[in-house]
Amino acid sequence: MESEQIEIMIDGRSVKAQAGKSILEAAAAANIEIPALCHHPDLAVRANCRICVVEIVGEKGVVPACATKIRQGMQIITDNDRLRALRKTNLELIMSQHREECADCVWLAECRLLKYVTQFKAKIDRFSDRKKKFATYKFGPIEFDRSKCIDCRNCVEICSRQQANFLELKNKGFRTVIEPSYDPKKDCIYCGQCIVHCPVGAIEAVGEFEEIRNLLADKKKVMVVQFAPSIRASIGEAAGMPYGSVVTGQLVAGLKKLGFNKVFDVSTAADFTTIEEAEELVDRISQKKILPMFTSCCPAWVKYVEFYRPDLIPNLTSVKSPQNMLGSLIKTYWAQKEKIDPRNIVVVSIMPCTAKKYEIEKPEARINGLKPIDTVLTTRELGRLFRLNKIDLKSLKAESADDPLGVHTGAGVIYGATGGVMESAIRTAYWRLTGKNMADLACTSVRGIVGFKKAQVKIGDLTLKAAVANGMENAKLILDELAEDPKAYDYIEIMACPGGCIGGGGQPLPVSDEIRKKRAQALYQIDCEKEVRVAHENPQVLKIYDDFFAKDQKKIHHILHTRYKQKQKSRIATIRQKD
Repeated sequence: MESEQIEIMIDGRSVKAQAGKSILEAAAAANIEIPALCHHPDLAVRANCRICVVEIVGEKGVVPACATKIRQGMQIITDNDRLRALRKTNLELIMSQHREECADCVWLAECRLLKYVTQFKAKIDRFSDRKKKFATYKFGPIEFDRSKCIDCRNCVEICSRQQANFLELKNKGFRTVIEPSYDPKKDCIYCGQCIVHCPVGAIEAVGEFEEIRNLLADKKKVMVVQFAPSIRASIGEAAGMPYGSVVTGQLVAGLKKLGFNKVFDVSTAADFTTIEEAEELVDRISQKKILPMFTSCCPAWVKYVEFYRPDLIPNLTSVKSPQNMLGSLIKTYWAQKEKIDPRNIVVVSIMPCTAKKYEIEKPEARINGLKPIDTVLTTRELGRLFRLNKIDLKSLKAESADDPLGVHTGAGVIYGATGGVMESAIRTAYWRLTGKNMADLACTSVRGIVGFKKAQVKIGDLTLKAAVANGMENAKLILDELAEDPKAYDYIEIMACPGGCIGGGGQPLPVSDEIRKKRAQALYQIDCEKEVRVAHENPQVLKIYDDFFAKDQKKIHHILHTRYKQKQKSRIATIRQKD
């Protein structure tokens, strides 16, 4: 039985570990580091890099620790001259297919490859660089530099799990390469999970550092920045703080130090999203309109629907994502309030997601002919921007986001965790149908990073059948169930990334379920400590509804809602390496 504890020896130390675990897992649980590069806890074990080789006393040869299960009484050696020599040679072979560009890499200070090359004194030029002429592919906001790819195949597996199957293996043997698919029936959904699962930075989001520096230098523009709910619980990692550290005030201070004129909080827009989405849900149920209603906050999920499942477009809520909603409010309501020409406002969005870079380019997102958001920076990019400007979050005094678009409720913050959108909308839908708030606002049945969750929520005379999925392989489970029973659910939240936004493709590296849990826990703690925890009681939101929208439903729909349409395969650009 896998729950059974067995005893093994690692480098002469007695270790108790769970039966069925690998040597690598057992060692990690005992805080014993075995060097490993291609292994990721989210993915299947393939033992490609062979950096984690160990010896077992009484057996010939070496074995990969990631792929070898522990046995009672097993004696394991993780470090000796032979193992160090093998690791050094394997690292030198890996470096022969990895073009170094360390200063501009998503891993930067967290790079295990660089750590091990240094630790084992590997010569990075011992073997000729066989991939230096390999091209870079650009598709949407994603860049895949094959001259850095070590063929670990992590990206292929996660792309398959994400139901896109866009990254493919081509050829066989030593000629095997990974390429984007040119099949017109396959396209990238821009979730960025290939980025966070690539151990060597061969895949990254399209960076915008130089552009943002130029924009901040342009004093003719009003520079506004907005940050997503999950950022406050992850950006601290870029400053060396513990996973799940809440740094909202320091984040605001850091953004102001960068030179932004105004700092707004996307959690405020999440409150608008909640009110509009709850209203649409109640309307669909009461008027017997198309159900189930799907959330639309996640642009990777929306891209999946628009490309792979256009038949589900009518099921998507028409409510804008909080990012585009706040951008739309800034360039309409706030511009009018401050008497600023919206064409002179530049909105920069800090997002945990690479697909958000794609979302702002969609023609359907435009508001009065303008993009609601001008530039998206991922959490990683912001962390680098802080480092370049020598801004240390740990040393900053906390500041508050600016009024009026910096005031949010607890319901707005939990959007960053899987199930958060659902929970926030249920709180407001309950009030909308019963005239009072739920006795217990914590809807624990939709919480947690479990991939597929179901809930039945009693709201007056209505029993709301709900489902939550994070990660597209779990979304497929819901879609398969709906194919069998179209009336299985009334309301469904889907986030493309494992854990939701806290596990997004733009978040700091590394990432694992344990890290996702800590980030999510931080957001729920903020919610618990908030005086106002329901969107429909946000005073600033209610004031904007009264003063700006004045119950004008046409105006509300124009600014706060959007539309969707079937998408064709995106272009794949090929960029050749320079000599």
